[in-house]
Amino acid sequence: MQHGEAMSADVDPERPLSDLGRASVRAVAGHAAACGIRIDRIVHSGKLRAEQTAALLAAALGCDPVDRVDGLKPSDSVELAVRALASPDRSGSLAVVGHLPFLERFASLLVAGDPAARVVALRNGGLVKLVPAPLRPGHDPRGAYSVAWVLTPELARP
Repeated sequence: MQHGEAMSADVDPERPLSDLGRASVRAVAGHAAACGIRIDRIVHSGKLRAEQTAALLAAALGCDPVDRVDGLKPSDSVELAVRALASPDRSGSLAVVGHLPFLERFASLLVAGDPAARVVALRNGGLVKLVPAPLRPGHDPRGAYSVAWVLTPELARP
């Protein structure tokens, strides 16, 4: 999930979610909850807007824990993140709340095996579900996922 719309750095250097950003994330998270979506664990980059987005998603889905994880900032290495987060040794579902261009590159590496492939276009407050192919422990998860669905704030609003 890409964080919701944030305030500009001119207004607040910490860049918390704007009112529209909070509303969009609540709409997407509420729609996901109404559809029966469940997530076992949520991680975020540690930037305030991602942390706030993760908290709103967790509240709507009844998910705990929500953890800050290093390596999810906009320009961080998607290769390192894939090894840390997409391991077939991990069980359960995981939501990664972060930023562009990181999230698009992360999804592209998981789906196409190439971070530059641009397999999905994310937007503020958007949620994408990736599903893995069956993998044996120790196998490379790059290119082993498919996009199951994309939920944008526009689709989530009544």
